[in-house]
Amino acid sequence: MLNIGWFSTGRDEAARQLLQAVQDKSHNGDIDGKISFVFSNREPGEAKESDLLFELVRSYNIPLVCLSHKKFKIAGEKKVWRTKYDREINKQIEPFAPDLCVLAGYMLIVSAELCQKYDMINLHPAPPGGPTGSWQEVIWTLIQTKSDTAGAMMHLVTPELDRGPAVSYCIFSIKGEPFAEYWQKDDKNMLFRLIRQHELVREFPLIILTLQSLSRGEVGIKDRRIIDAQGKPIKGYDLSAKINHAVEDRLK
Repeated sequence: MLNIGWFSTGRDEAARQLLQAVQDKSHNGDIDGKISFVFSNREPGEAKESDLLFELVRSYNIPLVCLSHKKFKIAGEKKVWRTKYDREINKQIEPFAPDLCVLAGYMLIVSAELCQKYDMINLHPAPPGGPTGSWQEVIWTLIQTKSDTAGAMMHLVTPELDRGPAVSYCIFSIKGEPFAEYWQKDDKNMLFRLIRQHELVREFPLIILTLQSLSRGEVGIKDRRIIDAQGKPIKGYDLSAKINHAVEDRLK
C-alpha cells in the first residue's frame, strides 16, 4: 500500500475537492494507498478556506500537520528562512515515513534539501518539455508559439523548477475543433479560455490516475528516475488515451 503525504495550502474549494476525490478513490480501492498525513503551510485561523480544508481532513481522521510559513518567515532570518522552514517540516513529517509526497495546491516552492529527501510529485499545466511558469504563462506561450498541443503532467519535484522528470502526462490537440476557428481569427483571448478549459478538466483525472498507476506498480520512481512495470526507464507514463476518452462528454 502506497503511503502518501499530502501537501496543500488549502487556498480554495478545488483543494478540498481534490483531497476528497483521492480519499474516495483510496477508500474504495481504486488507489491502493492511503493519505497518512496532510501538511499545510497555514495554521488554523489564518484563512477561511484553509480552515475548511482542515475540517475536511479531521473528518477523515487523517493527521494534520500545520506550520505557518508567514509566522516562520517573520521570526527567522530573511535569507535562510526557507531552508530552515523545510527542515522543520521534515522533523514533523519524518515519523510518517511517506513513500510519496503529493503537492496538491501547495503554494510554496520546496527547498532542494526537502525534495531530494522525499519523492515528491507536482502538477504542471504543460506537457513534458513544454513551457514552465504559471498556468497563465504556459497558455500564452502555447498561443504565441502556435503550438499544436497542450496538456499537463505530474512531475518529480527537483531543485530546477518545473523541470523534474515527468511521472505521467496527458496531451491533447489544440489545432482541431473547437480551436481551429479561433486560430483562424487570431482570437487569442478565446484561445486562452478554451485551452484553459480543456487543460483544467484533465487535472483531477491525471492526478488520480497517476496515484492509481503508482500504487499498482504500472509506473514507479527509483533513484530519481521514472520506470515502467518492468523496471525500465521511461520518459513518463502516457495517460492521454484514458484521460481524453474520460473527459470527452464533459467538454461537449
